[in-house]
Amino acid sequence: MNVLDSIIAGVRADLAVRVASQPDIEAAARAATPARPAVLKGETLAVISEVKRRSPSKGDLADIADPAALAAEYAAGGAAAISVLTEQRRFGGSLADLDAVRARVDVPLLRKDFMVEPYQFFEARAHGADLVLVIVAALDDAQLADFLALADELGMTALVETHTETEIDRALMAGAQVIGVNNRNLKTLEVDLAQFGRLASRIPGTCTRVAESGIFTVDDARRVRDEGADAVLVGEALVRHGAPQSAVRGFGQVK
Repeated sequence: MNVLDSIIAGVRADLAVRVASQPDIEAAARAATPARPAVLKGETLAVISEVKRRSPSKGDLADIADPAALAAEYAAGGAAAISVLTEQRRFGGSLADLDAVRARVDVPLLRKDFMVEPYQFFEARAHGADLVLVIVAALDDAQLADFLALADELGMTALVETHTETEIDRALMAGAQVIGVNNRNLKTLEVDLAQFGRLASRIPGTCTRVAESGIFTVDDARRVRDEGADAVLVGEALVRHGAPQSAVRGFGQVK
């Protein structure tokens, strides 16, 4: 079992508990305030700033006692969206973190998790998410198409994560409009910043291109911008930075 498979097994186990405790989540999702649109393409690099306590590759990253306060710093720095990890076992996140951040900021929120069942999309919307991460490597073609349709039905933007040319082609066939290239191999956890540059040209300019993982400095951000990125998703570099507001602002000034 590779790392991705192991994570998904845990996600399914935790999901079963939540489904049993709140089986009517769809009604809450459909009654929620409409999702906010995310603007991830413009004259400067859009920054998706992440609330991230832990990672499978590096363990504990930061003691985030108040995720809402960190999110407020991100918002003040000009974040185009804020990503909140909700996977508990490997990343130390929770839906409570998403709730806390939603209550504090008006910036569009991305629920970052391993989405494997429709229930999670209703759950995301019910807890105030405006975007959801959809990982191509975790799904077959039918699931991918169904999940993108469900996200659209609920008014959410799907950030469709890819790692290979084949996955990009699958994302495009399913109708993805916002496509991320993760520089981290989820099966081995190795990071290669050059991954984005190798794959970006396969994503049409009509789509929004997002570079994910391995972006630690403004120079890294400038590199992927030059290679075609409209947005970057940055977590570790921000949660470990002593001044996250200014760090977000620095990334967002890249043209």
